[in-house]
Amino acid sequence: MSTKFVCQECHKEYSLDQPIWRCSCGGLLELRSKVKKFRVVDEDRSLWRYRELLPIKDQSAIVTLGEGMTPLLKQKLGGHQVYVKLEFLSPTGSYKDRGAAVMLSKIREWGIKQIVEDSSGNAGAAIAAYAAAAGIECEIYLPAETSAGKIKQIRAYGSKVVKVSGNRDATSSAVMEKASSVYYASHSWNPLFFEGTKTMAYELWEQLGGISPEIIILPVGNGTMLLGAYLGFRDLLELEMIPGLPRFIAIQSAHCTPVYAEFNSLPDKVVTPTVAEGISVGNPVRKRDIVEAVRATAGVVLTVGDEDVLHGVEELAKQGIYVEPTSGTVAAGFYQALRKGMIPAKANVVLPLTGSGLKKG
Repeated sequence: MSTKFVCQECHKEYSLDQPIWRCSCGGLLELRSKVKKFRVVDEDRSLWRYRELLPIKDQSAIVTLGEGMTPLLKQKLGGHQVYVKLEFLSPTGSYKDRGAAVMLSKIREWGIKQIVEDSSGNAGAAIAAYAAAAGIECEIYLPAETSAGKIKQIRAYGSKVVKVSGNRDATSSAVMEKASSVYYASHSWNPLFFEGTKTMAYELWEQLGGISPEIIILPVGNGTMLLGAYLGFRDLLELEMIPGLPRFIAIQSAHCTPVYAEFNSLPDKVVTPTVAEGISVGNPVRKRDIVEAVRATAGVVLTVGDEDVLHGVEELAKQGIYVEPTSGTVAAGFYQALRKGMIPAKANVVLPLTGSGLKKG
């Protein structure tokens, strides 16, 4: 597989042997690969069963805690059969383990010994865990109001925690000074992270019997799940393994709507606190990419209020599924899409559930 970094702004290309996270011009990087076919490693029950589609040359550098291959269950919501993908059953309790595993494996391959990251909690926990497994020193910048359970989890892995006053965007600004001297293992800037989150799409294709969902409902903050899913399904389309892309229904909190505003050409609102802290991102760096991905799937962006989010959490809990509020946004979004007539009666719909309710946030 031939893979390279390419800048979205100036189009400069870099070898994957270069340990970078953004272009010298300051632009966002993306990974471009040429793959004609691949083999699923059936004996591997982690996301590394797709190793031929992942950008790790030295297999001995792989850092794994058994992430991937999360269960896909049939459930009933609003009288409609849906599939729920239990991403919260990942090793650290969120789907972010996918991105952390691949990104930290490449960082380990490069021989980097120290990293920094900023997060509202789940990404920080995932990166702290995989850094610990890789023997890499890690420092996580967090909003001061991050859930106590998430902070405790990050510290348990041995990472240093830096609390930043203000909202999620203040944290992103604060980390940049440190990122000038320490490798920035960012789950939003660093394209290696999306190489991990895209594996959810491959799993869905396998678990659904070699087809893709017709509709997938995804929470959106920095877009790490949505962009990963888009890249994964696009890979399958280019490999002629699916006839088309699933329709993406992207969900934002009504209290934090930058992607919704951009998608609908509306003025953005001021970010206010929301129970869905995992998607409380006022200025996602890949906002343009997120909007383009939703449009490429003939999708739509919806917003949901906190009351509806908590109702979604309760509805899932009544079925034995305990998730954090950010996961509740997809249930709330599903109900809204159903009311708006966006869900055909027999549509094949998937709701990925991002984080465990044990995280309390």
